[in-house]
Amino acid sequence: MQDQLLRVSGLSAGTEDKPILQDVDLTVGAGQTHVLMGPNGAGKSTLGHVVMGDPTYIVSAGSIVFDGKDITEDSADKRSLAGIFLSYQAPVEVPGVPLYSYLRTITQKRPELKMTARKFRSRVGDIADQLDMNSSFLTRELNVGFSGGEKKKIEMLQLLLLQPKLAILDETDSGLDVDALSVVSRGIEAYRQDCDGALLIITHNTRILERLSVDRTHVMVQGRMVAEGPASLIDEIDAHGFEQFEHTGGEQQ
Repeated sequence: MQDQLLRVSGLSAGTEDKPILQDVDLTVGAGQTHVLMGPNGAGKSTLGHVVMGDPTYIVSAGSIVFDGKDITEDSADKRSLAGIFLSYQAPVEVPGVPLYSYLRTITQKRPELKMTARKFRSRVGDIADQLDMNSSFLTRELNVGFSGGEKKKIEMLQLLLLQPKLAILDETDSGLDVDALSVVSRGIEAYRQDCDGALLIITHNTRILERLSVDRTHVMVQGRMVAEGPASLIDEIDAHGFEQFEHTGGEQQ
């Protein structure tokens, strides 16, 4: 279908010594918001990293098609340039690399985002203000000494700056206090409104979904997709947990 932005078909993957994903199917349409939930260790984060092209994982079967192109064998940088963004659960620190220089470099690699230095400064400043981020952060080393909430703000800054076609947010809400969660939620909402991109949100915390209109909800257990349904499935999970899917194998709605 023309509106299929991401199509994962029969995907099995894992590390060299451990299979994790088993025959996973997932389709995300352009501009849609999908939520992926499941118990700890279900393989949710692995799926996000495999779609992004993380070389830690080996694909043993299946395919990943993005924007009409088979990217199963593509490197992570090619997938990024094609318009896929992954927000890490635990962003790494990069000593010696100022945040501003890093942002300038990654945008310069995207022809559609190239702009003058003056316009870039203005654009980054506007986004920082939108996220209640002190501009002094831009001169600091990337994520070095930042709190968990500050690191997540930096990821939201990158998201709004890069305007990807698909954003995979891996536990972006993990460990955030109420104020930081509110800022991250605003960043996600701004991405949906300003960029009209697609979202795959991997989360345990449904508070981050309160301001979003969710199109589909997926449940993963032990490396398999065991259920798929509308946004109302989130409420069912809130009320009853994942035990029902672990015992019944889930259902399609």
